[in-house]
Amino acid sequence: MYRVFFLLVFVQLSWALYPSSSDVVELSPANFDRLVIQSDAVWIVEFYAPWCGHCQQLVPEYSKAATALRGVVKVGAVNADEHKSLGGQYGVRGFPTIKIFGADKNKPEDFNGQRSSQALIDAAFSALREKVNIQQGSKRSGGSSGSKGDPKDVIELTDSNFDSTVLDSEDMWLVEFYAPWCGHCKNLAPHWAKAATELKGKVKLGALDATVNTIKSNQFGVQGYPTIKFFGPGKKAASSAEDYNGGRTSNDIISWALEKLAENVPAPEVNQITEETVLKEACEQHPLCVVSVLPHILDCQSECRNGYLETLRKMGEKYKQKMWGWVWSEAGAQPDLEVMLEIGGFGYPAMAVMNTKKMKYSLLRGSFSYDGINEFLRDLSFGRGSTAPVKGAALPKVNPTEPWDGKDGELPQEEDIDLSDVELDDVPKDEL
Repeated sequence: MYRVFFLLVFVQLSWALYPSSSDVVELSPANFDRLVIQSDAVWIVEFYAPWCGHCQQLVPEYSKAATALRGVVKVGAVNADEHKSLGGQYGVRGFPTIKIFGADKNKPEDFNGQRSSQALIDAAFSALREKVNIQQGSKRSGGSSGSKGDPKDVIELTDSNFDSTVLDSEDMWLVEFYAPWCGHCKNLAPHWAKAATELKGKVKLGALDATVNTIKSNQFGVQGYPTIKFFGPGKKAASSAEDYNGGRTSNDIISWALEKLAENVPAPEVNQITEETVLKEACEQHPLCVVSVLPHILDCQSECRNGYLETLRKMGEKYKQKMWGWVWSEAGAQPDLEVMLEIGGFGYPAMAVMNTKKMKYSLLRGSFSYDGINEFLRDLSFGRGSTAPVKGAALPKVNPTEPWDGKDGELPQEEDIDLSDVELDDVPKDEL
């Protein structure tokens, strides 16, 4: 009986947190170097222990991030309780520990942000941009890394492998339909190869000889050479192909592809400031953070508040390529924040946008509406608008608060006072 019990406990603790059907790749000493270190992809790797409560709580958010990043950034997990040598190699001392293997695989960066899917996605794209910038910088400086593309990085496509390679894949693709005798195709070839090399692990580039593979060239309406088509992430239908409308240099192709990557990022979450880590993640791990202070729930009930939050979500969707952080608080809940940003002087709702690197902010002076906020943010994105230095030159103290439950506010009940026993003659009267 006891032997069976202990055996069951042992088996349970040995189970991986992520099933084989998950988008999280299970890593071990047997495949870590091959999949992570030797690959060109950016990886987010969690080192966990099956018995760890915080690890178990992270599973849904980590899985959600892995699904959103599918085909763009790899997401993996190591059972460091079972594979102690691998955890020790990367200095893992507690669970969960999350590391980002980006531009320099030998020096992974610790992820110290909020344990939410959005924070993980933002960190992944930050590492992705850094990797591409380093590769482009190396190319411009004349270094050998990334200076020339490898034609082998361009995947040769045919009528027979197109659907299984492109349409059935989770990856993002750019496909060139070419003719061997076409002069423009020959001029594009080195730029196409260079872009394929620099975008490896992020966007796949393929090439199909349309003079031989006429089934696919006819299916996609190819009438001239080269014709370039874009296929977004996730399972695709042939009808989902888009025309490429960018330039023909490697830089043009890379920039266009990265913009498409950014477009496919999920819209950022608009998080309530309930603790210090929420504000830090939004403002310290993004180029700008948009801070809104909404009216007190007694002044603006659930329908009213949800209307404001929906406007903020629409703005987040519209400007998601900017990779900004978005947070909100209730009027009076974070007084130090309001004083620092001079929010509330014009009433509520109010908004400020802050740059924590420069410790400057800009205040919304127009209406807190879709059009008013859009005009404000558009001006900021073009470098227009007035700014002021942040008071104290540091993020303020955050008061821990309970998250809003989505319900209407209620006035506190007043106690009924029984005046039947009160002798009015005994009440002192003020002298005039």
